[in-house]
Amino acid sequence: MPTPILFPIEPLQLPIPSNQKVNAYLKELADICDIITRLTFHVARHTFASTVTLENGAPIESVSKMLGHRSVKTTQIYARVNDRKFSEDTIKLFNNLAVMVMNNKRQS
Repeated sequence: MPTPILFPIEPLQLPIPSNQKVNAYLKELADICDIITRLTFHVARHTFASTVTLENGAPIESVSKMLGHRSVKTTQIYARVNDRKFSEDTIKLFNNLAVMVMNNKRQS
C-alpha cells in the first residue's frame, strides 16, 4: 500500500507518518522537555484546535476545515471558553456597544 500524501501538489509530496510514529515523536519530545503529561496525537490535535487556533482568534469555521471536520458542530467540542478569551470578548462587545450608543446620540 503506498504512503498517503499530505499535499498532493507537485513537486511537494510529504509522507504522512502513522499515528504510532507521531505518538513516538511526541513521547520523545515530552522526555526532552520534561513534560509529565502523556502526549499523544489526540492531545496534540486538541491543543492545536483550542490553544493554537481558537484562543488566538481563528474563526471556528476555519479551524473546522483545518481539522477536516464535515460539521462545525464537531469542532465545537474543542471550543472551550477560557476566562481570558471570555474577558476579551466581553470587553470587545461593550466597546462596540458604547460606540453604537455614541453614534446614535450624535445622530439625534
